[in-house]
Amino acid sequence: MTIQEAIEARHSVRKYIHKEIPQETIEALQSKIDECNRLGDLHIQLVTNETKAFSGLMAYGQFYGVENYLVMVGVKSPDLDERVGYYGEQLVLLAQQLGLNTCWAGLSYRKVDDAYSVRKGEKIVCMIALGYGETQGNPHKIKTEQEVSNISDTTPAWFREGVKSALLAPTAINQQKFHFELITDADGRHKVRAERRFSMMGYTHIDLGIAKLHFEIGAGDGNFEWE
Repeated sequence: MTIQEAIEARHSVRKYIHKEIPQETIEALQSKIDECNRLGDLHIQLVTNETKAFSGLMAYGQFYGVENYLVMVGVKSPDLDERVGYYGEQLVLLAQQLGLNTCWAGLSYRKVDDAYSVRKGEKIVCMIALGYGETQGNPHKIKTEQEVSNISDTTPAWFREGVKSALLAPTAINQQKFHFELITDADGRHKVRAERRFSMMGYTHIDLGIAKLHFEIGAGDGNFEWE
């Protein structure tokens, strides 16, 4: 499965079966976690065979059978949430390629202090449920390309592909509060401005990070720079 195929195949899954993740799969995930922590200055942790976080009064949202999850931790900063989205989605897509299912969780969990560590100055931004789903999930309704970008009849194909991939990105309650604007300077160089839109639900910084990763994958390397 290519990463673009993973984007198209990935759907949020909240119910999981009891099935242990093979060691080689865990090692592949951990290698990517190490890379994301290094590049994103994060403290992401993989927790396996732990059932408390997604059970009890705080674990609402129809989660069931979650035994494995990613804890998205980082030092408090203005751009932390966006970095968590950008690098966390890299792990989500790798998990899909490895045959696993996932679901971003902003509130539907409770803290389990002995399962992971949060150092001084850090915070938990969210968690990502991980494992073998009862199903592969279902596609969600998406906005049009025109609703989330300044796309037009003369827009380059790479920008259109970037927007298409961004529209497949998971967002909180499927709100898709992001916008991509193609900017071409006098020398014909392309830049893209990515912005989040207001939402009463919040989580738009995380959502923007996820959408920007999807856009980059769809648009391909070398076609643009972020403004």
